[in-house]
Amino acid sequence: MEIVFLGTGAAWSLPEYSCNCATCTKMRALGEERTRTSFLIRCGESILVDCGPDIRQQMWNHGMERPDVILITHEHGDHYLGLDDLLAFRRSLPEDEWTPLPVYASEPAWKAIEIRFGYLVGSLIEKRVSVPGVPLEGTRTRIIPFKTFHGPTAAGSLGYVVEEKTPNGNFKLVYTSDFVRVEDDPEILYEPDVLVIQSHWLNEPEVNRPHHMSFQAAKEYIRKWAPKHSTYLVHISDGDHIPGDSCNHFLKKTKPVSPLADPASGEPYPVPRCLCEWQEVVDRICRDYRVPGPVVVTHDGMRAVFDRNRPAHPRRRTNPKR
Repeated sequence: MEIVFLGTGAAWSLPEYSCNCATCTKMRALGEERTRTSFLIRCGESILVDCGPDIRQQMWNHGMERPDVILITHEHGDHYLGLDDLLAFRRSLPEDEWTPLPVYASEPAWKAIEIRFGYLVGSLIEKRVSVPGVPLEGTRTRIIPFKTFHGPTAAGSLGYVVEEKTPNGNFKLVYTSDFVRVEDDPEILYEPDVLVIQSHWLNEPEVNRPHHMSFQAAKEYIRKWAPKHSTYLVHISDGDHIPGDSCNHFLKKTKPVSPLADPASGEPYPVPRCLCEWQEVVDRICRDYRVPGPVVVTHDGMRAVFDRNRPAHPRRRTNPKR
């Protein structure tokens, strides 16, 4: 199995246009960019997980092939508004050679998707409904959706478990998507080979307005679910308060309830602004709090190749550029 992280940022991508907060300023100076979170799984078939408004740029940047399967996690625009751009695959083929792309989403999510893209159903895409706890039909890979809670504006929010059959047993990947909690905590989430989990903030905010997951909370899920090989953090934002930042009053910034602190000194960990700072802080926290690892902070374009008998091999860069 291989994962290509097409995008690793939050709903407005990073750095944000016209923003001069400490995070956006640092990333801009380094040439770093995080587009909306989306990734491609290559196993027995090519599986695109979410299709946001950056998908055309992501296809160009990372050489994405036509997917065999598309999984939509929920009905927020940064997760499905790029579906129309997939017409590029159909427009470059003779009409009689095209078969619609199967798109899976929950029934509540489909209500929003069809309002915007109903004209694509039957021509570009084929509507298929994901039901929590029920393996998807029509895929070569075993894929099981599970219910997540991402607030009242995302009633159809799902995560997905993807299992690839190998000669040495199944290889299991769990993806949470955007969430603040898992509704039923099904047994299938435990002991995956790989966990891909949201880390919108470093510190849990006083008011979790958009119902997202912080790394402060995510580390407890990592401990509980105990991935065998590795964990990957996605959907990273610039929403943390950074001490001394003159932009902490911005709408998107959130005060922490109680910042993650070094258990020995009691000093809060520094809030990361860029990729290398994120990885350094996450490594420290995992060591200090005995979080099973490795826990990898992703970047756009990262590829991770997995073997059933060996740990993951992420291809990382410390300063990814566009």
